[in-house]
Amino acid sequence: MRTVAVLAYDGISPFHLSVPCLVLGDRHSPPSQYDVLVCAEEPGSLRTNAGFGVTVDRGLDVMDEADVVVLPSWHPGREPSSVLIDAIRRAHARGATVVGLCIGAFLVAASGIADGREVVTHWRWADELQARHPELTVRADVLWSDLGDLITSAGTAASLDCCLHLVRTHHGVEVAERLARDIVVAPHRSGSQAQYIPVPVPPDPSDDVIEKAMVWARARLDQPVTLDEWATAVALSRRTFTRQFRARTGISGQAWLLRQRLDRARLLLETTDHPVERVAGESGFGSSAALRHHFHALLGTTPQRHRQEFGAL
Repeated sequence: MRTVAVLAYDGISPFHLSVPCLVLGDRHSPPSQYDVLVCAEEPGSLRTNAGFGVTVDRGLDVMDEADVVVLPSWHPGREPSSVLIDAIRRAHARGATVVGLCIGAFLVAASGIADGREVVTHWRWADELQARHPELTVRADVLWSDLGDLITSAGTAASLDCCLHLVRTHHGVEVAERLARDIVVAPHRSGSQAQYIPVPVPPDPSDDVIEKAMVWARARLDQPVTLDEWATAVALSRRTFTRQFRARTGISGQAWLLRQRLDRARLLLETTDHPVERVAGESGFGSSAALRHHFHALLGTTPQRHRQEFGAL
């Protein structure tokens, strides 16, 4: 059971405040693995930007004991107090993971804990954050970034992706997918903000050939899939398919497919006792050596270690 401190402040968006509470907070199915505590610099009644108030009982001292500190958005024009900045720095210095959701990246940047590193924020605010903090690398091309001790995400709904990523990291793919089903969201969106920075939107969802291509590929993760076969399956040329896939998701088809295969392999390792060679075959890697290579390159671990940490059998 990890303790999570979620910051509330006067004028906060109730949606942003509710995301970490929804994903990480108390629930019955599946049961929460976190003790979520909402805190504020000045406990008591706080206004929201939705016309109603919330009451917060706990102060910033909660951050002094938390395993995870979540900063769910912020007001870019508001200068954070030295008390709040010190609380964030203390938590980070003693080993807490700091999570900045959406424009909570502004608060992360102000604390200095990301100096010389990268942060993610909503694409609409990325240029302003970069101008204010040239010591950072500000990214607007991904949904979230995980540096281990610091996690930041893009705007609004991407906060859900980021919090699910946290659950996946702490408790494995199976738990994260059960939770995603419970709150009726996609368990893993392997895309980027590029799909939201004005690009043409299909007039009818049924005409989304890239979504159809994703469904086709997911049904064949245990089989070799060439780019030509993939494009032909949705009646596109290879060149058109490649261009449309990147425009739709922000990444290449090959990169997306690799992530899907890794998720399949992780789930099999967690829920079955299949030998690693069989897991590699059923997830499309062909050999245990290839599976180990990609596990190490993208996840920084091995299949065996992942099974030991997250396996239910």
